[in-house]
Amino acid sequence: MPPKQKFAREEVVTAALTLARREGIEAITARKLGAELGVSSRPIFTVFRNMEEVQQETAKAARDIYNAYVEQGLAETPAFKGVGMQYFRFARNEPKLFEWLFMSANDNSVTFSDVLPAIDEKSDRILDSIQTAYGFSRENAYRLYQVLWIFTHGLACLHISGISCLTEDEVSKLLTEVFTGMFIKLKSEKKENV
Repeated sequence: MPPKQKFAREEVVTAALTLARREGIEAITARKLGAELGVSSRPIFTVFRNMEEVQQETAKAARDIYNAYVEQGLAETPAFKGVGMQYFRFARNEPKLFEWLFMSANDNSVTFSDVLPAIDEKSDRILDSIQTAYGFSRENAYRLYQVLWIFTHGLACLHISGISCLTEDEVSKLLTEVFTGMFIKLKSEKKENV
């Protein structure tokens, strides 16, 4: 007869997420997770096969938190800037989760041209928002998104590493300046090609 489950999967993931938020991904060990739950590590393995499975489920939960930020950004006007600001807010509010999702090496590295769909499951909706708001082709929308994501990622990394303490107002102004430069460049390229 298999051992009785003391915790539901969701409870274990919630505890693992709490550990990850506080200490980072490396804190999600059987011993630390058991301590977080107030038990030995044994009950964890009545609902999960191994710690890798716990980490995968916790990564999904972390991704859900990030996706809620993106959804909030997409609801703002303009949506594309809203997403950039929410990316920065996620990094500021959830630095350990940000490091885990966006700064950790993984086995699924992709080419530079494929990075946005690989890191953001809402990339198609973000591209749609750019095309709708600014009348760009899919290719130019992707170029704009790519440059602004790189820039926003850099700002977020500067902030969470403590190298630069940026305010939201500073981030907003910087995003507007880089966006304006790219917007002008892409519009002028379109005129040259006509």
